[in-house]
Amino acid sequence: MKKGLLIFSGSLFTLLGLVGVFVPVLPTTPFLLLASVCYAKSSERLNNWLVNHRIFGAYIGSYMKYRAVRKDMKIRAVLFLWGSLILSALIVQKIHVAGVLFAVGIGVTVYIVSLKTMTDEMEAAAETE
Repeated sequence: MKKGLLIFSGSLFTLLGLVGVFVPVLPTTPFLLLASVCYAKSSERLNNWLVNHRIFGAYIGSYMKYRAVRKDMKIRAVLFLWGSLILSALIVQKIHVAGVLFAVGIGVTVYIVSLKTMTDEMEAAAETE
């Protein structure tokens, strides 16, 4: 039963991570890290799939090993975040909603920028592994 619950939780966190790729207020990496922990404790096959996934693996691998994120991922995340927030504010057209979106955007941007950036040495070591 524990294994099934962990697989279910890992799948839910993976889904939330996927949604987080497109919805700026959901943090992708923490959900994928939680999914990886759940899968690591329940299914080696699912954990290997997640860590080696061509999209999700990039979010997880460098963060798990180096506690760092590539610079281009930071830039893309911030650009996508603000593009989505501005589009959302324009669609809703309510000043209080725009204020909340702006506050969330500032918070998420600060978090993303505060993450350690991978160095060239880290990237070279990750590529040779």
